[in-house]
Amino acid sequence: MRLDKFVCKSTELTRSDAVHRIHVGDVLVNGHVVTLEATQVHENNEVLLNGIKLKARSFRYIVMHKPAGTICSNIDEAYPSLFNYLNVDKVSELHIAGRLDADTTGMVLITDDGRWSFNIITPAKECKKVYRVGLSQAIAEGMADRFKEGIKLQGEQQLTRPATLEVVDSKEVILTITEGKFHQVKRMFSAVGNRVISLHREAIGDVKLDVEVGQWRYLTDSEVQSFSK
Repeated sequence: MRLDKFVCKSTELTRSDAVHRIHVGDVLVNGHVVTLEATQVHENNEVLLNGIKLKARSFRYIVMHKPAGTICSNIDEAYPSLFNYLNVDKVSELHIAGRLDADTTGMVLITDDGRWSFNIITPAKECKKVYRVGLSQAIAEGMADRFKEGIKLQGEQQLTRPATLEVVDSKEVILTITEGKFHQVKRMFSAVGNRVISLHREAIGDVKLDVEVGQWRYLTDSEVQSFSK
């Protein structure tokens, strides 16, 4: 974790205040003055602010049911931020592990633990994301095999990673992917001549969405650990 972030998570200082205290030499790491705010510190490092040992607050892990017409951003833009639904302290320290488009609904995971979210978003970890997809046209024969082989997206050199396609009915499918390219699900179906008209994320990894629209809860310890395997 960056030193300035560690100081913020251990105190009530704003980031600008934390950076100032670092620059003027008020912060020691393992007995040495450190004046570079980007310095990486770890759990076993001793960090002192004016002689007082700092201990970072515990990380937070949240699952939310994202409503349509909201954005996965810390601030309101063209659409309101889904963080408006969170009544927790220091919301600005949180980020979303795998964003959804404004018109997409369903599960988002929210945390202030960057190493944990890396296991969710990096394709090499093969964390499964499950989507229920509504289509404008009936799904063509043989699409499950095409998605398993990988789809060539417009503007991409490589095929998508193998995906699992389960047909619910002619115009609704369950799609499971292990990566998160820009607008990936919509682009995959566009590449095979179809169009997504509704998109809902039902699960990430072993965690299934179990809260109502606009609601959230903290993950259990076992759910948190399931993303660290």
